[in-house]
Amino acid sequence: MTFRGSVALVTGAGSGIGLLAAQRLAAQGARVAALDLSPESLEAAQRHSPNVSPYAADVTDPDALAATIARVVDECGPVDRLVHAAGICLPGRLVDQSVDDVARVMEVNYLGTVRTVAAVVDGMLERSRGDIVLLASMAGWVPSYRLGAYDASKFAVVAYGEVLAHELEGTGVRTVVVCPPPVATPMLDAINAADPQALAGQPAIRPAEVLDAAESALERGEIFAFPGRITRSAIRMRRLAPGLLWRRMDRIERAPRRQPRHGAPPA
Repeated sequence: MTFRGSVALVTGAGSGIGLLAAQRLAAQGARVAALDLSPESLEAAQRHSPNVSPYAADVTDPDALAATIARVVDECGPVDRLVHAAGICLPGRLVDQSVDDVARVMEVNYLGTVRTVAAVVDGMLERSRGDIVLLASMAGWVPSYRLGAYDASKFAVVAYGEVLAHELEGTGVRTVVVCPPPVATPMLDAINAADPQALAGQPAIRPAEVLDAAESALERGEIFAFPGRITRSAIRMRRLAPGLLWRRMDRIERAPRRQPRHGAPPA
């Protein structure tokens, strides 16, 4: 596939899925506007290709985000593809977390999605073409202990993306909501470091699998992409046997943590 001559906006382009998306789109000929919190975080994306232009903005700052995306359009051209990968996770038990922490996760993951889409969708509708790729999560379908704030934000992205896709049907603007299990990214490393019990050692898939699934879903006209072998089965269990799913999670949550031997620090 080639995107030669098109303009792509990738948020969260400093690392993980966003970084790979920026690199892939640039390699396929797109002019990529790579957006993250700081210019320093975008060095890896910019080094990859002269097609990548860095833009610093915080998706929780509505005015700054809108101004930055307006500058992208002015300097690069109208956005043909949005890959919205910006996101955070602050793991922990909801009863232990501050309201500010829960609100911060919702601000970044959900309202950041809404603001970014709002900044590009009108232009796509005017031209009757465009792709919107939203990064949600399996956590947007299957809640779990220690990820309550993240779960809630991704449930919101799933609902928002589904309604948006139906609203845009027949306009020439395609939308896909990607819902992967844990992905091997710096975010996953940070979650495991902050709370090793949050994901209980779940295996991670590669960022490339996430983007491949998104591309395939777009080509098939599907609203959701579910990369990873376990994703669909976990979502099916959530729908058909939620009690069984929670009993399994209860066992994991209550299992004693392994103690390091001979006084060694935890891994």
